[in-house]
Amino acid sequence: MRSFFSGYKIFGLVLLLISSVVVYLFYNALTPKKILPIYSPAMVNSELVAEEIQHIRKYHTIADFSLTNQNGKTITQADYEGKIYIADFFFTTCPTICPIMTKNMASIQDKVGDDVLLLSHSVTPQIDSVAQLKKYALEKGVDDTKWNLVTGDKKQIYELARKSYLAVKTDGDGGPFDMIHTENFILVDKEKRIRGFYDGTKEEEIQKLLSDLEILKASYKE
Repeated sequence: MRSFFSGYKIFGLVLLLISSVVVYLFYNALTPKKILPIYSPAMVNSELVAEEIQHIRKYHTIADFSLTNQNGKTITQADYEGKIYIADFFFTTCPTICPIMTKNMASIQDKVGDDVLLLSHSVTPQIDSVAQLKKYALEKGVDDTKWNLVTGDKKQIYELARKSYLAVKTDGDGGPFDMIHTENFILVDKEKRIRGFYDGTKEEEIQKLLSDLEILKASYKE
C-alpha cells in the first residue's frame, strides 16, 4: 500500500511538472516578442533630418566613413562590420555634458561584451588631435579593443551626425564656424541601421539603452 501511494505521488509530481512546462510554453507563444524599431529619416524629428532625406521611410543606413582613432589607426565601417555599436559626438575640452556622457559611455563599456563596440566622434577635430584623444582616452579608461575615439575631416563628421545618425539639427555646413553639441547616444545594429536614441546624460536612459541592447542581441539568436 505504501509503494502504491509513493508511486501516486511521483506520478502527480511528474504531471505537475509537465503541466508547468506546457503552461510556460503556451505563455511564451502568446507573449509578443519585444522588437526595436528600425529608424528612418521619416520617423525622426524633421529638425534633425536634412531636407533631401526627410522622405526616406526605410533602408536608411550609416554611411561609410574613414576617420582616425586615438592610436592613429584609420577606422572605417569595416571595423564595425557585423557588430552592434553605440555612437555619440563629443569633444575633449567640453566642460558641460561631455564629461557626463563619457562617464556613462565608460560604464556601458564595462557592461558589454566584445560583441558590442563604441564609437565617439570629436566635433572639434581641429583641436582633438590623435595625441589629444589618446590623452583623453587614458584619463577616461577607454578600452582600445572596444571603444574608438575618432577625429578627422570636420565636414565628414558633421555630415555623419546630421545625415547618417540623425543626431543633431541640420542648420550647418561643417564649416569653420559650425558647431554641433548633442547628448544623443545612438544604437546601431549589425546592418548599420539605427535602432534607438538615448540621452547620454541621464542614468535612466542608459539603463533603457542597456535593456534595448539585450533585446537587439536576442533578435540575432532567434
